Amino acid sequence: MANTSTEAGATVPPAEAAPSLGRAKATLFTAVVALIVSADLITKAMVQNNLQLYERRDVLGSVVRLTYIYNPGAAFGIHLGPHSRWIFLALSVVVLAALLGMYAYTPAKDRIRLTAIALICGGAVGNLVDRVKSSRGVVDFLDVGIGTVRWPVFNVADMSLTVGAVILAVSLWREEKRLVAGRPGS
Repeated sequence: MANTSTEAGATVPPAEAAPSLGRAKATLFTAVVALIVSADLITKAMVQNNLQLYERRDVLGSVVRLTYIYNPGAAFGIHLGPHSRWIFLALSVVVLAALLGMYAYTPAKDRIRLTAIALICGGAVGNLVDRVKSSRGVVDFLDVGIGTVRWPVFNVADMSLTVGAVILAVSLWREEKRLVAGRPGS
């Protein structure tokens, strides 16, 4: 029977290596999703318990401040009318299903892509919880800018979605370049 080398240099029969890689893959994914969802829900609860709706508090002068609002739409205040909540709720579920499919087909050794998918899923779940809990929308509170030039108010889930999407896009782009160059995955 052929042996498979591990990162530590030990050899493991292939039948034993696959479950170990599967566990490592699931552990990484679950840990990242749990961390993001927990951080998102905790920070939103802290804001809701310590600020009044629309209240602003400077953190680093007026450059970084906390501003407690509800966003009934999607990123950057995108709003699709009175049915936005249900549209974005449904879209979140569809995106999560697609990402779980991508997760299933991502090799356990591709930790960067797995982390990216987990970041996106964690952010999507964090905002999905808000959409289910309240018809008012998603709690946003991070307010960054200079004077009147400000980024739309966002939250931890939004940061996770954005970072995960950028990492995933770079990962897919690099894979495409490898495939075009005729080199299989690295």
